[in-house]
Amino acid sequence: MEREEVAVRHVMERYPATRTNLLEILHEIQRAEPRHYLSEASLQAVAEYLRMPLAEVMDAASFYSMYSLTPRGRHVVRVCVSPPCRLFGGEALLKALKERLGVEVGQTTADGAFTLETSSCLGACGNAPALMIDGELFDDVTDAKAAEIIYRVRREDATR
Repeated sequence: MEREEVAVRHVMERYPATRTNLLEILHEIQRAEPRHYLSEASLQAVAEYLRMPLAEVMDAASFYSMYSLTPRGRHVVRVCVSPPCRLFGGEALLKALKERLGVEVGQTTADGAFTLETSSCLGACGNAPALMIDGELFDDVTDAKAAEIIYRVRREDATR
């Protein structure tokens, strides 16, 4: 049995096989996957476990922006593009991060460290612009603050 298959089965065994657990199962499988995505094999295993058509599982996995069907970097950087974030510098922040990381939205850096994504809202409208890295929210983000955050994450990677 492949390592991915073992990890998927381990996640599913913690939940009753009911479709109400679909989103939580998908979330945990993606979090356990080193490349932060849901593979076709994982989705098929979930469909079989929950006795759901694969198309329904795929619909859920492709509908929500928190899920990815393609491999990502070790760290996912999400920049908020909601109207308040745009108004307070979100577009400039996104442009600066594209240049700093050398990628476009949806791409992963050559070293596999970062995938750049956008989010319609990160819930920090009062302190816009905002970004999130690996689930950690940062608000009132300037280009300098973003550079500092990226540097810190790279430094932490180097010490692991």
